[in-house]
Amino acid sequence: MEKTVEKLDVETNKQKKEFTILGISIYKILVYFIIYSIVGYIIETLFGIITKGVWESRQSFLYGPFCGIYGLGAVVLILSLQYFDKSPNKLFIGGFIVGSIVEYLVSLVGELIFGVKWWDYSNMPLNINGRICVYYSIFWGLLAVYFMMSFHPKIEKIINQLENKKPMKALKITTVLISVFLLVDFLITMYALKAFIVRKVYEYDLNVLNKEYVINDMYSGLYGNEKKANFIYKYFNDKKMIKTFPNLKIQDVDGNILYLNQYVGNIQPYYWKVFEKN
Repeated sequence: MEKTVEKLDVETNKQKKEFTILGISIYKILVYFIIYSIVGYIIETLFGIITKGVWESRQSFLYGPFCGIYGLGAVVLILSLQYFDKSPNKLFIGGFIVGSIVEYLVSLVGELIFGVKWWDYSNMPLNINGRICVYYSIFWGLLAVYFMMSFHPKIEKIINQLENKKPMKALKITTVLISVFLLVDFLITMYALKAFIVRKVYEYDLNVLNKEYVINDMYSGLYGNEKKANFIYKYFNDKKMIKTFPNLKIQDVDGNILYLNQYVGNIQPYYWKVFEKN
């Protein structure tokens, strides 16, 4: 009995030492991000097949089956709504608000950092700057109810079972390695997207915001050095970029949405055509 109490005290002390955010450890947050990024990739891939009839890339980064907005969205929902998981009404309202904020910020950051528009709701009613709209906000609310009351508890159960069967040290090392990979992947993706977009603006004289700076400074900085240019063309060529980001789009100074798959010649922006869509 005394040994059991001592063991519980040791575990409690370990938990106290572990850094947490709203009561959830950094390790767990990373696990959630990784798992739900993969789940999001699967969902998006299936959605693409059903709606477009093609198997195309729906990943957020250049390498690996990860859709980061799902991982980020799941983590934010878990952190912010963990205290309301018994109230469907509160979960819906919380999901509506939190999901909308996350979606808006991800869209804004995508434009500021990557220079791309991940999505555009400008043609939908009750939208804000084309980044969010009431229909998708309602979806976020409904998703929060299902996610927190049904789906996430099942995932949590699987994680706990895995933690009971495998050494925690090995699981944490694996989580850290995957997280480092994702961070490096994110940084490479930022660079690759910048190089690709600048290249297309230069090649097709696209009338984007700060065009002179993009062409005179950014293009020269990226492609002015022969070794650097050869590296970019080898690893971040048109085929690689458009296969990975088939729906990549930017906005010109007149507000027109430009799909970059129109500026890559005859490269098909998908892996396989599953069926012909009428």
